[in-house]
Amino acid sequence: MSAAERQGSVFRDRFRPFISEDCVRCGRCVKECSFDALVKQEGRIVANGGCVACMRCVEMCPSSAIEVRHAPPQMAPHPTFTGRVRESIIAQAGSGGVLLSSCGTDLPYDVIFDDIVLDAAQVTNPSIDPLREPIETITFVGRRSGRVRLDDGGRLLGGSGPLVAMDMPLMLGHVSLGAVSLNAQEALFMAAEKLNVLAGSGEGGLHPDMYRYADHVNSEVASGRFGVTPEYLRRTAAVEIKIGQGAKPGHGGHLPGEKVTELISSTRMIPMGTDALSPYPHHDIYSIEDLQQLIAVLKESTEYQVPVGVKIAAVHNVGAIASGVVRAGADFITVDGFRGGTGSSPRVIRDHAGIPIEVAIAAVDRRLSQEGLRNRVTLCAGGTIRGSADMIKALALGADVAMVCTAALVAMGCRVCQSCHRGVCAWGIATQRPELTSRLDPEQGARRIVNLFHAWNEELKEVLGAMGIDSVESLVGNRDRLRYLGPNPKLAEIMGIKHIGEGWG
Repeated sequence: MSAAERQGSVFRDRFRPFISEDCVRCGRCVKECSFDALVKQEGRIVANGGCVACMRCVEMCPSSAIEVRHAPPQMAPHPTFTGRVRESIIAQAGSGGVLLSSCGTDLPYDVIFDDIVLDAAQVTNPSIDPLREPIETITFVGRRSGRVRLDDGGRLLGGSGPLVAMDMPLMLGHVSLGAVSLNAQEALFMAAEKLNVLAGSGEGGLHPDMYRYADHVNSEVASGRFGVTPEYLRRTAAVEIKIGQGAKPGHGGHLPGEKVTELISSTRMIPMGTDALSPYPHHDIYSIEDLQQLIAVLKESTEYQVPVGVKIAAVHNVGAIASGVVRAGADFITVDGFRGGTGSSPRVIRDHAGIPIEVAIAAVDRRLSQEGLRNRVTLCAGGTIRGSADMIKALALGADVAMVCTAALVAMGCRVCQSCHRGVCAWGIATQRPELTSRLDPEQGARRIVNLFHAWNEELKEVLGAMGIDSVESLVGNRDRLRYLGPNPKLAEIMGIKHIGEGWG
């Protein structure tokens, strides 16, 4: 029986490992492959099926003797009923179930960020040399009031509520314990502490060992209320109500039972081995007034010491939703685009629901500005922030903070093989198996994330200097520093960006 059959895969192999004559037959690749895609037979290493291109074997091979290649198509070509479509039909005809997948959508949607270019300063608006002149990247998360005050302990407070100061306009998004290992979550929190930014807890609560990072944790309150305790709310730096997620708007959370170990069970306060299913709606929120009540309860529970935010998915009426969220009393809003990552989601929702984050940011910024609400809140945005250029464009479109998840996991070792939901991650990230989680050293993972974020922040300063801007706050919502060169001018109109060739004014 092949690895694919043993692990319940219903799709043909998309990748195939090839072993060259340089192989020393040490068997390390067999030991490292958590998908059992390689076996040792009669002293030789051979492919066994089930390869997902996690690339663990390639990077660990001492003789560089392994190459992972795309497997040739097994079906006749067809422009409409592609191999992917037919495989899905065959799989569901055999199982009768919902197809699950991980990471962001792999359909070839255009990334609008790639159709936007940045402006640069010349003579009348001279550039700034970031090596010789200071460029400010400190960012505050919370409700804005136009004045600043400090509490007795020197903590920065706004006139309407507390603020969290971060050294850069970047935050780590919500990655829950269960979806990832404890080592992976510790690496994220450790990096957030070293960078002085926020990291999301996800909806899985907070393990007792992680409270030492609580000053940099943005705790999540989702519809399942997993792990939500008074300590969880009061000790963290911020609290965020999860209404929606970009990878599955309108959908609840799903953690497969195979990942619910004793550690996850005690942290989430659910039985071992059972699927953790968050309801689609919060059963106490059916209106903006209900949301307002929960925000008020959380502020009361935290004694008004931390900002309380709301996370929503990017959908077609996201501007109106954001307006209601601000009026309900949220101190910050997170908007998550439809290409955002996930540990497990129905493929039909991941691939076909929601709108791109680029359009959503502009829509929310414009709606809140029109209603005189924009200055009240911090706007965070994520879903396909792949590098500093995406971050910079997101800020210019109207976000105060860019939220990053998948890129941070890639920095730790993830190769985006879209198999997180199977719980056998070869890099020790999206798994709960002790023999696999031990492969990830939290300190090394944190160091790589810190390097990544530092690099992005330095690139931000380079671009700000090239634009003649000395503070990141002056970039936020400054869409005149962007130009659109894509194939759809209507998108430029919706986002409020001029087309290439158009001047200022």
